[in-house]
Amino acid sequence: MRIELEHGAFLELHESWLPSDVAATLHAELEAQLSWEQRAIQLFGRSVLQPRLVAWCGEVPYRYSGQTLEPREWTPAAARIRMLVEQSSQCHFNHLLANLYRSGSDSMGFHSDNEPELGPTPQVASVSFGATRRFRIKPRERGASHALDLPHNSLLIMAGTTQHHYVHGVPKQPGISAPRLNLTFRRVGTPSG
Repeated sequence: MRIELEHGAFLELHESWLPSDVAATLHAELEAQLSWEQRAIQLFGRSVLQPRLVAWCGEVPYRYSGQTLEPREWTPAAARIRMLVEQSSQCHFNHLLANLYRSGSDSMGFHSDNEPELGPTPQVASVSFGATRRFRIKPRERGASHALDLPHNSLLIMAGTTQHHYVHGVPKQPGISAPRLNLTFRRVGTPSG
């Protein structure tokens, strides 16, 4: 399903993206193979713990929210799912930032993935495994916001000018007790291109 936004921004949502047995295997392998940690970020000038666990793989450093994720080797499962995401998105990615939402108490505030080293129109691919969680996206300026429920085994692609004109997040959902694994793929270059 393609969702047209304004200013050349759009989303593509693919539900039941992988065969169910492949999704189940990758989900289990990724949770086991990735090195999970709870990191501090800079938020409004102060250091706060992220309300979720994170892990990453990538050939190059990635900087966001006052921290640098140094290069880290791709695990076998991460390399496999990267290949599948690249086939579906027709885009090459060199960095994975994974988020483990332990329950509905974990969240991610509104933000955009618009760091200079992501280029002028970054494409971000997001895979979800586990609990269905609400994804919210809204214009930086005034305008209608959108909410999508991202179910297990779904692929969401944010493309066009989405990162420049919109912010997105995953709000708390206290009624959810199951975890959600979210994998976000990016192409990281240098700030000059």
